[in-house]
Amino acid sequence: MKANNYLIHIGLFILTFITTLFAGYEWTTGQVQKIEILSLVSNGINYAIAILFFLSAHEFGHYFAAKYHKVETTLPYYIPIPPILGMLNFGTLGAVIKTKSAIKNNKVMFDIGVYGPISGFIAALIILIYGFITLPSVDYILSIHPDYFSADYGKGAVNLEFGNTIAFVLMKYVFSGKESFVPPMSEIYHYPFLCVGWFGLFVTSMNMIPIGQLDGGHVVYSMFGEKKHESIASVSFILIVLLGVISFVGEFININIPIGWSGWLFWAVILYFIIKIKHPPVEVFEKLDKKRVTLGWISLLIMLISFAPSPFVISGF
Repeated sequence: MKANNYLIHIGLFILTFITTLFAGYEWTTGQVQKIEILSLVSNGINYAIAILFFLSAHEFGHYFAAKYHKVETTLPYYIPIPPILGMLNFGTLGAVIKTKSAIKNNKVMFDIGVYGPISGFIAALIILIYGFITLPSVDYILSIHPDYFSADYGKGAVNLEFGNTIAFVLMKYVFSGKESFVPPMSEIYHYPFLCVGWFGLFVTSMNMIPIGQLDGGHVVYSMFGEKKHESIASVSFILIVLLGVISFVGEFININIPIGWSGWLFWAVILYFIIKIKHPPVEVFEKLDKKRVTLGWISLLIMLISFAPSPFVISGF
């Protein structure tokens, strides 16, 4: 790899580290103005390190699988995004690698596709476990919201709640102490490891949707072939659209519908026009061995337990 290419990857990593520092500061403190350097670093560093650990685990899962099969590929390109006032911002749009040689065999495609989300899922669980076993005392949330336990807390303000997932709930009940103050889903973004762990599950589930050239699309196509993949992808796409439409209609007529997210419509547009619904064919298609099939089913189970039909619930407008 040329030196200039290394500089691009390193530069994007550094920029993403900086933007995730700002995002971490904003999530944990709830403040976006008058930021001092020392405060930025002390409040944002845990979030930044955790989210870069998750992204790296996911992308290097793809990378090393590609290298194992001698598929030429790039190092991860980290995608920074600066803080934008009034918008949900995790400091990054993720990371991607780019294969530079053809993947001609569905077994190779399966391996490259599946090891990213599985590696990322494991990383997200590690982050969540650490977050739950190191929960700070209730004084932490009171330092951010001194009126947290008052009857008027949250009234007249815009409230954000992250959607629960099976995996998140399991981690909470297994690893949080009986005497620990466990924040509700409307407050976990103040806790950097819980926030990043939840984000990791969210990203993993989105990537494992069995559509087109998403990781889940690679897995399902490699397991079942073109025709079955097309049927599964079509049904999955319809469900994503329905979740978006249900939420959008509820917001339009001002009715609180406890399922769906209007953002799914935006994701559906990306899926349809950019990622595409169908998976492109490979030159050689072979039946997968039992080990790969088992791993494929595990990855689909990961999608189900990581998926939040309503990932973001905003109220109080």
